[in-house]
Amino acid sequence: METENLQTVFDSAFSEIRQVQESITPQLKLREAGAISSVATGIAKVSGLPGVGFDELVTFPGGLSGIAFNVDEDEIGVVLLGDYWYLNAGDEVERTGRVMDVGVGDGLLGRVIDPLGRALDGNGPVVFSHRLPIERPAPPIMERAPVTVPLQTGLKVVDALIPIGRGQRELILGDRQTGKTAIVLDTILNQRDQGVLCVYCAIGQRASAVAKVVATLREKGALEYTVVVVTEGNDPPGLAYIAPYAATSIAEYFMETGRDVLIVYDDLTHHARAYRELSLLLRRPPGREAFPGDIFYIHSRLLERATHLCKERGGGSLTALPVIETEAQDISAYIPTNLISITDGQIYLSPSLFELGVLPAVDVGKSVSRVGGKAQLAAYRAVAGDLKLAYAQFEELETFSRFGARLDEDTRRLIEHGRRIRSCLKQPEFSPVSVPAQIAVLLALTAELFDDVPSERMVEAEQSVIKAATEITAEVSKRLYTADKLSDEDREAITRISRSALAGFQPARKEEAGMKK
Repeated sequence: METENLQTVFDSAFSEIRQVQESITPQLKLREAGAISSVATGIAKVSGLPGVGFDELVTFPGGLSGIAFNVDEDEIGVVLLGDYWYLNAGDEVERTGRVMDVGVGDGLLGRVIDPLGRALDGNGPVVFSHRLPIERPAPPIMERAPVTVPLQTGLKVVDALIPIGRGQRELILGDRQTGKTAIVLDTILNQRDQGVLCVYCAIGQRASAVAKVVATLREKGALEYTVVVVTEGNDPPGLAYIAPYAATSIAEYFMETGRDVLIVYDDLTHHARAYRELSLLLRRPPGREAFPGDIFYIHSRLLERATHLCKERGGGSLTALPVIETEAQDISAYIPTNLISITDGQIYLSPSLFELGVLPAVDVGKSVSRVGGKAQLAAYRAVAGDLKLAYAQFEELETFSRFGARLDEDTRRLIEHGRRIRSCLKQPEFSPVSVPAQIAVLLALTAELFDDVPSERMVEAEQSVIKAATEITAEVSKRLYTADKLSDEDREAITRISRSALAGFQPARKEEAGMKK
């Protein structure tokens, strides 16, 4: 009896196994694998992948990825995207059949990630909506629209004299420690309530410097509308190379949904050096300063993706602020001149001004915006039109006055007025100024209301005008943001508020003059 029961159980089990076998259709999957020939700093030579394509992603043991960079007849040169210390010659390499891509989506806002989309902030996994290739063609010319809306930085010297428009590419260059990152951070902080999302891409930066930037963004409440993409100085050069492209794809996702985006590349000097390192390791022929011949192309194809899309494409914009480091104030070096020719203007930070305490240390004479003037608010054009000329005249006259030459009254007055302009263009770090407050200060400068204020009280006087700007009526403030020309009534109303705010500072000058007599 027991034998019959066992036989029934076995028959039932074999019947089920047979049914499962018949229901499964084996699928053949094509798999192409090769082997590592050699490993060097950040690169690997791989053989046995005859069908691999340029820029294709390949995988190594341990989940490490790499990009096929050199596709030669016998072997391929692969740029490694991660720690590669455990790789050995002979290890298996497999094709993926896809190019390098990055996760994008609203879930990235407020996060700190690396170019591969891995979280670096300890807040759990990053949520993506979908993935985009890091290398994407720039929008064709017919899908672009003119730059017509200003990107307010909150910095008086930039908004008044070197304006930036949404969709523009404005280069920021200067020697080490001249305040380049401070300018882009101020710009990001000023986008609060402006409807502009931000992407900050740190390329090969020190971990301490990146931590300071993230802490500042978090403390000022700017991290909630910002994505931070980070590669540190000890990361492989491959990660530094793909970082700006991955950050741009993240920014393009937001742009293509109709939003305005600001992207900062800090800085492209490290990016160029990482690419030079990879190229030399892969035995590509070196050119000027040992950079490969296509160094111009890698930056131009990156920055051409910044644009203002037409209404049919959603009307979004991507404004790029690439940062570059110069050596010994040499803006005619290879990489700076390349980027100056690619971008729509540059903001040059002078070490001499920095040492004098003129912060931000923007050299107005060497800085230019080739597009932003078209997008600048009409109120700025009305009050800042002659300011740049007056400031340039002052700088020239100040140089002559150092020789001890006797100056006539008009020249002395121009120099004093120029000193007031320079004082008003100074601005502490992380303290952006609103548009009405900037207009009030610039109008007071144009009307020479500051000229009677003692030099040592200029900071106090300017803060008084900025504080008084809150008295500007909502109706007048609203008109300042429009494209309409500043009317005489509005100009008079704002000037009256500034004059009232400065009333307590000017008599002191007259009393001092009387005592001297």
